[in-house]
Amino acid sequence: MSLKSSTRNVDGITVLDLSGRITLGEGSVVLRDTIREILGKGEKKILLNLGDVTYIDSSGIGELVSAFTAVRKEGGELKLLNLTKKVHDLLQITKLYTVFDVKDDEAAAISSYTK
Repeated sequence: MSLKSSTRNVDGITVLDLSGRITLGEGSVVLRDTIREILGKGEKKILLNLGDVTYIDSSGIGELVSAFTAVRKEGGELKLLNLTKKVHDLLQITKLYTVFDVKDDEAAAISSYTK
């Protein structure tokens, strides 16, 4: 199963709903291209909803870090929402859980962005 993404706007925040696997190849390319497209439109507040992401490999982790860096470089904020247990554990093991701002509730995540 490859990665599928859809975007929606909530209170000026771009919410990127992802489902599937973020893996070497198509999955990481979809994520990279989507983030670039969002930044290209001048939107800098991005929330990645990972609730339906079943698996992330090392390439996918690299892509998340790359997306985080790209958004930060543009002066924006990238946060993660609805991590599955597998993804949560993976971020804990790689110590990236402390790097990303991770939220469990979409409304709380939306209101946590700087106005």
